[in-house]
Amino acid sequence: MSKARAIVLAGNGINCEKETAYACRLAGADDVDIVYLWDLAAGEASLDGYQLVCCPGGFLDGDDLGSARASAIRLRHTQINGQSLLEQFSTHAKQGGLVLGICNGFQLMIKLGLLPALDNQLGVPQATLTWNNSGRFEDRWVALKADPESPCIFTKGVEYMELPVRHGEGQIVAPEETMIQIRQRHQGPLMYIDPNTGAATEEYPLNPNGTRFGIAALTDTTGRLFGLMPHPEAFLHRTNHPRWTRETLPEEGAGLQIFTNAINYIKENM
Repeated sequence: MSKARAIVLAGNGINCEKETAYACRLAGADDVDIVYLWDLAAGEASLDGYQLVCCPGGFLDGDDLGSARASAIRLRHTQINGQSLLEQFSTHAKQGGLVLGICNGFQLMIKLGLLPALDNQLGVPQATLTWNNSGRFEDRWVALKADPESPCIFTKGVEYMELPVRHGEGQIVAPEETMIQIRQRHQGPLMYIDPNTGAATEEYPLNPNGTRFGIAALTDTTGRLFGLMPHPEAFLHRTNHPRWTRETLPEEGAGLQIFTNAINYIKENM
């Protein structure tokens, strides 16, 4: 089996890097490095040698210009040895690497055009994220179901999970044709649902931001690039759940499965 090495980005307002790195280690990663964005920008670090790149949650650049927009511009235009940092991400993906974006990291992936990457158009923005329909920051737990037909590596074997969200700009918006293609091609691997019916929903507060079709996450056509608004790194143990004293829950938090799937894929396929 291959060794699994993960790089977790930090700095410029990212604030979930330690939890994300811990989740990777807990999932079985052999090496996990927390690397600052400015070290990437200075050429003192790179994505080379890592199979999994994690873009954690936070408030990149204080959300100036919109969530993750300033950092996306920086990554597009910072050149290292004639190659932009965006091209580093694209090369990593084209060579079979995995990328995970959580909340602010998901926003960054969308602004960079790494998701949804319909027709394998990496680096071409096809969607964006805007304010929640509620017009305010939402901090709550949500119920989610996975699409069993999605190519997403990270959600394999997942049927249902509860995770927390904490975001102000979580609504995925794109031309209607694009949203329909995402759904038809099963590139929305997780959906907000009504836990009483199991049906995907756009209704608030079950869907905290109002994204069409209840889509809570996106993947590319390969299933190796994955971003989601909920925080899997915030539910790694049953005591993370708000009802842990009132319900019998598995010792392992549901969010860990996202990371375990990624690490297992690396060890078995890369």
